[in-house]
Amino acid sequence: MQNSPPPRPAEAVASGGRGLRGRLWVAFVMQTVAIALATLLGVYAAMLVLRDVLIQRALVEEAQHYWKRLDLDANAALPDTYNMQGYLLLPGAAVATIPAYLRDLEPGYHSMHAPGVDELVLVGDREGRRLWLVFDQHQVDRLALWFGLVPLTLVLGTVYLVSWITYRASRRAVSPVIRLAEVVREQDPKHPDWRAICTVAGAGDADDEVMILADAIRSFAERNADFVERERNFTRDASHELRTPLTVVKVAADVLEEEALSAFGARSVQRIKRATRDMEALIQAFLILAREGDTGLPNERFVVNDIAAEEVERAQDLVAGKSVTVRLIETARIEIDAPPRVFAVLISNLLRNACQYTEQGEVLVTVMANAVRVDDSGRGMAPEDVAHAFEPFYRGKGAGKGGHGVGLTIVRRLAERFGWPVALESTLGVGTRATITLPTARPATDAID
Repeated sequence: MQNSPPPRPAEAVASGGRGLRGRLWVAFVMQTVAIALATLLGVYAAMLVLRDVLIQRALVEEAQHYWKRLDLDANAALPDTYNMQGYLLLPGAAVATIPAYLRDLEPGYHSMHAPGVDELVLVGDREGRRLWLVFDQHQVDRLALWFGLVPLTLVLGTVYLVSWITYRASRRAVSPVIRLAEVVREQDPKHPDWRAICTVAGAGDADDEVMILADAIRSFAERNADFVERERNFTRDASHELRTPLTVVKVAADVLEEEALSAFGARSVQRIKRATRDMEALIQAFLILAREGDTGLPNERFVVNDIAAEEVERAQDLVAGKSVTVRLIETARIEIDAPPRVFAVLISNLLRNACQYTEQGEVLVTVMANAVRVDDSGRGMAPEDVAHAFEPFYRGKGAGKGGHGVGLTIVRRLAERFGWPVALESTLGVGTRATITLPTARPATDAID
């Protein structure tokens, strides 16, 4: 059974892949989140600057101003406002006039945080006198909240509105492209509906680029349809026109074989028959590979052992006159769902390749539980030749003059087409092993439909 190919881009989109709408939405969300975070951080930083810089500076200036007033008037009143309260301790004065939580503070700035208390305290000494300036930060926090929250709300609202309008405009701009992609995805390649594509391209919101894209798709599809039609005609005509002369040659060779020929004539007839069989196998393989998409052949449930046995029987003529034995070994009896002709061509090419490069010994075809293996005792290949063996028309150093250089290429292409991994192992002077793995193989039943 043929393995399913990887999903095409259109199928990936249909199965949940991100399209243009999704990408636009992600960009919109990321943009708005980034702007919101930047704005929030800005407001928070402004509040910190207000609290930790401006208030401290105000306290310093207030303290300097009070010291000057005190130098001019020993009875100058301490600062006492809605947000700030001052305390002064003169030399020899009782410390009881100072709140208990301020008495042990060293000169400098102090942040006092407690339930109901959020104060910034500046402690300073001059000529034995100590001054405490206590600033209540509750009001500052409220001011920072209101003067920060209102602008923040306005800025974020404006940003979100502009971003949403931009998103909607971008979505409208790409909507014709998205609709065109959806229409193309739903098209049947064998029976395309050009009117649906033209309808999208001719819509009022479609740009010139959409019309150009739709026209390019239509033009490409028409050329592709023409190509498929030519391919279909070629494979149909070639199948008939090439096999007819080959059949004539085969029949003529069979008739000649019945005549009283010299030894040279008999060898020539055998060469003609072998060449005809090779050409027939090549034509069959090429016609299968030439078909676009699949092989055009119906799947059938067949027993692999039977096909292998038929090809082993046909390969006997390939080793006529050599000290080579071609045998079938069955360690399991398995079946698969696939076109039997394709599997026969694949095994035939492996056998023909093995018989061609084996002068003595044996060629073994082994059917296993989930694979078929072809071993030969031929000349083998060097590691560098094994690495290039599946390349078209590649011939190793010890390949000789026989063959066309495409047998293993055909094997690889057929194996890839039907999901049958093929592996090649070879040792120079010892032989070669080709293994075809059949992932969908199962034990053969007694009754085959």
